[in-house]
Amino acid sequence: MAFLNKTTSRRSRIRKGIDGRLGEMSWLTDPDFVYSSLMWLLFVALSIAVIGYDYIINAQFGQLVALGVMITLICLTVGFHIFQNQKRLLKNRIRAFGLLALLVLMLTVAKIAITVTHQTCWVTATAIAVALILAIAFDRRFAMAMSLFYCALAYFAAGDLTNFNLLLTMIAGALPFCFFLKEIRTRMKLLEISSLAAVTVFLMATAAEYLSRRRMSREVLEAVAPHVAITLVVGVLIQGLLPLIEKVFRIATSMTLLDYSDANQPLLRRLAIEAPGTFSHCLFIGSIAEAAAEAIGRNGLLCRVGSYYHDIGKISKPGYFVENQLGTISWHKELSPAMSQLIIVGHVKDGLELAEEYGLPMVLRQFIETHHGTTLVEYFYNEAVKQHEQNGDIDTSPPVEGEFRYPGPKPRTKEAAIVMLADAVESAVRSLAEPNPTKIEAVVHNVAMRRLQDGQFDECDLSLRELSQIEASMTKTLLAHYHGRIAYPKPPEIPAQQV
Repeated sequence: MAFLNKTTSRRSRIRKGIDGRLGEMSWLTDPDFVYSSLMWLLFVALSIAVIGYDYIINAQFGQLVALGVMITLICLTVGFHIFQNQKRLLKNRIRAFGLLALLVLMLTVAKIAITVTHQTCWVTATAIAVALILAIAFDRRFAMAMSLFYCALAYFAAGDLTNFNLLLTMIAGALPFCFFLKEIRTRMKLLEISSLAAVTVFLMATAAEYLSRRRMSREVLEAVAPHVAITLVVGVLIQGLLPLIEKVFRIATSMTLLDYSDANQPLLRRLAIEAPGTFSHCLFIGSIAEAAAEAIGRNGLLCRVGSYYHDIGKISKPGYFVENQLGTISWHKELSPAMSQLIIVGHVKDGLELAEEYGLPMVLRQFIETHHGTTLVEYFYNEAVKQHEQNGDIDTSPPVEGEFRYPGPKPRTKEAAIVMLADAVESAVRSLAEPNPTKIEAVVHNVAMRRLQDGQFDECDLSLRELSQIEASMTKTLLAHYHGRIAYPKPPEIPAQQV
């Protein structure tokens, strides 16, 4: 019956084609895609209900259907944009839900305010608030796209589709935040950009009103003034709401990171007192990682502050880590390699518990759990293998490499990968007897290649070109630290009779 199982070449090609098409359509059953699609449908329904409220209460269902078609098409365009260019947002359900909730909330506020006060400046206020929050929580390109999307929805919410000046005013107020709000390092940053946005709103609204009325008059200035004033007010209000925004979107602004870099922070103060060697190690890692991150255009401040906290788990058992051992006898001498490995690996779990206890932001906790990834604790693994060979235990199985690895996860951002690499190269260079430029450069390259071959950078999109730039930066920083020094002459000995 073997002929029944015979497969022709044509049948094989057809099967491969079917399998390929099924693979391409597998995203339809992806839980993240399904969840995101349901949220998108809910958002479209809520947007139509909020914007078309007047049509609903007046039973103007024909106009409501027309409005629903336009809103659905606009939302569909934005949905495709997110699916093509922001797939990470589909996997981060909390941030996606926060984004949609923000847009619906602002639409509702704008609609209620316009219905009650009949002032269109409230639409401008919500458009500026959306642009400002998105510029803080996301990258500027995505913030710009979503701000324009919100301006289109808010234009419909205003109810007067003939007032095209309002749409231009909203866009003029939103775009400055998307262009210039890269980071917030000072408390004046928001006020400065809000002032710039107010000037832009004034110029755009005045020009648009002048073209509509064909003349400059007091009525033009009265129509423009509320939009300018509300722009400044929104900037001040958002500054007060920054902690809430950071908590909802699980981010930390540069201003917050600078606060956490203060050595008087309770957790850093504990680290300096209870594990001084680890504290010095973290400070040095911070300078290495910050320079490397800036070399590839990433967030150097985040790397520096993340480095300060990446080893806080060593507070629990500081004496078991070599940088805190004041004597020459290691605390691991009386322990088995397996027990020592548990203590070493346990500092990651202890660090996460301390981060939870002290309320450390989520963006900093990633450095604690990923700074070793799933790497092997080589020293104790080799010690376990050596003991097994020396004891000649034939009946017992040799040590398993997987049992001597960190639990992970691997770094998911380039900043986390940089801190991982900085931690590894600093420890390796510190162990050199006589560090010199050639040795340091070789060590940095070897450590980077071992991490790469071990798959530690698989989840952070780190390119080989960026890795090469990171190596060069770390080598330069380490050379500056381990530079050569002049041998000072010994002081002359004091004769015994003069003592």
